[in-house]
Amino acid sequence: MVLSFVGKIQKGISHFVHKRQDFSEELVPEDVREGYFAVVAMKDGEFKRFIIGLEYLSDPEFLGLLDQAQEEYGFIHKGAIAVPCLPQHLQHILDGHR
Repeated sequence: MVLSFVGKIQKGISHFVHKRQDFSEELVPEDVREGYFAVVAMKDGEFKRFIIGLEYLSDPEFLGLLDQAQEEYGFIHKGAIAVPCLPQHLQHILDGHR
């Protein structure tokens, strides 16, 4: 099931990146450059927005968060991808790539 979900995410982000010029600036914030996507980590009243590179779509820990997000929030939405974790946990995953 994770592969199917990841495939949908990759396809959707790929479509978004290639069609980016079709959207108005209101829909695509300037801080989301080509090859990146927005993620909001939120849990227990804490939230933080992150801009993440597409390479994280192959990170097992990040994929686990996406799987949790699919179970908790569903797949269809607009805007940043919301993941159900504390911002510090997502930052820890991101720091592991540096």
